[in-house]
Amino acid sequence: MTDLSISADLTVYKPKYKVRFVTAASLFDGHDASINIMRRILQGTGCEVIHLGHNRSVEEVVTAALQEDVQGVAISSYQGGHVEYFKYMLDLLRERGGERIKVFGGGGGVIVPEEVAELHAYGVARIYSPEDGQKMGLQGMINDMVMRCDVDLAQFAPRDLKAVKGGDRRRLAQLITALENQTAAPGAGEEGMAKLRATVLKEAEALDIPTLGITGTGGSGKSSLTDELIRRFRLDQDDKLNIAVIAVDPSRRKSGGALLGDRIRMNAINGSHIFMRSLATRAAGSEISAALPEALAACKLAGFDLIVVETSGIGQGDAAIVPLVDVSLYVMTPEFGAASQLEKIDMLDFADFVAINKYDRKGAADALRDVRKQYQRNSDAFKFPPETMPVYGTIASRFNDDGVTALYQHLLPRLAEHGLKIKPGKLPKVEVRASTSKAVIVPPQRTRYLAEIADSVRAYHAFARQQSRLARERQQLTGTKLMLLADKCAEPSSEILDHLIHAREAKLDPRAKKLLEMWPQMQAAYAGDEYVVKIRGREVRTKLTSKTLSGSAVRKVALPRYEDHGELLKWLLLENVPGSFPYTAGVFAFKRENEDPTRMFAGEGDPFRTNRRFKHVSKDMLAKRLSTAFDSVTLYGFEPDERPDIYGKVGNSGVSIATLDDMKVLYDGFDLCSPNTSVSMTINGPAPTMLAMFLNTAIDQQVEKFRADNGREPTEDEYDKIKAWTQSTVRGTVQADILKEDQGQNTCIFSTEFSLKVMGDIQEYFVHHKVKNFYSVSISGYHIA
Repeated sequence: MTDLSISADLTVYKPKYKVRFVTAASLFDGHDASINIMRRILQGTGCEVIHLGHNRSVEEVVTAALQEDVQGVAISSYQGGHVEYFKYMLDLLRERGGERIKVFGGGGGVIVPEEVAELHAYGVARIYSPEDGQKMGLQGMINDMVMRCDVDLAQFAPRDLKAVKGGDRRRLAQLITALENQTAAPGAGEEGMAKLRATVLKEAEALDIPTLGITGTGGSGKSSLTDELIRRFRLDQDDKLNIAVIAVDPSRRKSGGALLGDRIRMNAINGSHIFMRSLATRAAGSEISAALPEALAACKLAGFDLIVVETSGIGQGDAAIVPLVDVSLYVMTPEFGAASQLEKIDMLDFADFVAINKYDRKGAADALRDVRKQYQRNSDAFKFPPETMPVYGTIASRFNDDGVTALYQHLLPRLAEHGLKIKPGKLPKVEVRASTSKAVIVPPQRTRYLAEIADSVRAYHAFARQQSRLARERQQLTGTKLMLLADKCAEPSSEILDHLIHAREAKLDPRAKKLLEMWPQMQAAYAGDEYVVKIRGREVRTKLTSKTLSGSAVRKVALPRYEDHGELLKWLLLENVPGSFPYTAGVFAFKRENEDPTRMFAGEGDPFRTNRRFKHVSKDMLAKRLSTAFDSVTLYGFEPDERPDIYGKVGNSGVSIATLDDMKVLYDGFDLCSPNTSVSMTINGPAPTMLAMFLNTAIDQQVEKFRADNGREPTEDEYDKIKAWTQSTVRGTVQADILKEDQGQNTCIFSTEFSLKVMGDIQEYFVHHKVKNFYSVSISGYHIA
């Protein structure tokens, strides 16, 4: 029997050397909860963690590991294809001089014991199984990883600068490590380290390599803005510039660990011309690392055309980056408080450029005006209008933001003054200095939209209570009048009651009156054996009773037996019958009885295999309710490929669909326009594309039927009629829940804003083309938990 008892020793291991890890979730894998837990424990154990996030290819992980010169790589893999993924990673590391870097992994029960043994034999340091977790505990597993990687990297430090000057990026990474750790190659000693450091600094002084320093408050979007600037350098200069990026993040004072997370925002650094290195401050009270001057010098020796430095978040009185760079950029947000706070920001005295990022936030225009005015005062530039100050409004999170482009186009000539060799750019000239497009998911004037919804609901409930009271009082007054008349009481009393009744009658809402007037008809309609309703021109009859196992007849809809008009109206306004406002019991009057609720779930391998599975599970079934699962390659909108980290996931835990022909094969043999056929597609990121493929498949099916029946091609008019009929007839749903993906599953391809717009466009198309039986979105928020 396996011993699953947790080891008694759960003390945190204290590494002897500075241990660095790259952490990530594997390619096409959005399950990042576990790797986030692991990297937090690594940080608490004193490690510097370069976190890449989810959906990372082997190429990205290996490049990061080599450039960051880490001792270990930790990967979580829950989407299959792990054998190919980890083997490919080891192959690339060995091929590129990173054979000493240890690789760790985990994937719960997804990675079975036989595969664990295979990967260990291939060279993976350790794959942690659920049993390991139960036996060792989370901290125990992390201790094991850190102990295995707690080695001195000085043995790998370069002894001279020849390889670095020759453009060897691996040796550059090792040189920066030696300078950061203040440890030279074995045998060199402290004198050797001091000599190496002095040589690097002295030789770099003679080189005219421009450096751009980007600093700013924490959370201002420095990394996103840095990434967007690099993207523009690459696009505008035809990807000819060799760029080094050095990103500094703070160390935790208590544990000594650090989250070096800037790479997670860098989408434009994947290329042979870009080198990135993350540094921890390794000290409190500073936004830069003590080794930053040496790291800058080393990058200059390596022959880069431009060096970009991004500091950690700074306070009002910090400006340590300014002496180290040629051009400085200060990044802030519109939320700086009162305008007088600007007078306390040191960087507004020293920055060459200022970016007010997140310019789509409320008050951004006022912030731009105030910062420009303050910059004008600080620079004593009263001869020039505030609008000409180098202060820009940017939205780095938005694609092709003109504010970021304006900043880039003004940065470029300044960097050229410091030696950057540029050519005429490809990007169109931007005349503005702030983002002109501020469309956001929730406009500033609607930020209270949830509160507005709650207010509307509360107001409706208050309305229902008030109308209920009026209906009750009207009924009571009417009853009192009838009793007085029956007893032949004095006429003046009757006149007073008439006045009170009319007063209540006047205050009753017309909708409330109509509901009460229709109540006898509703009672009669639900009292019979069948309920008759007309839907799309045809009469639909629904039985109102069903028999229990004991033979009792039970009504499907049981109406309340209220006699009090107040209680009756309250029920009608707040609950009502199924299919009637406010739809508390559902939007349909009755549930279908003529459709088997069984779902035929399939999705594995290629479309031929999944089609065979669909036919097998739906055999002899009247209703064909096909529920389709797609592989992770398709879920992320990628094409199948022989590259190992992709190949291992093709057709794994879902069907691989890359073309319209694949979609036609997938549903071959099923009449997609039959009233007994419905198709559910569990896909989100590329949902618009897959939906288009599905609809075209259904349309082409009907066109094929027309050809077979008529022996000719349909005319243009006939084709349009076939297309319109097909779209209004086809039944099913596509998940397309991008908010759930954003919060939980992470299979996002486009930005949330763009994806939501596309969702709206699809629904608009459905409305215009009378797509009545297919749902354009299927909310599945349970995934978020």
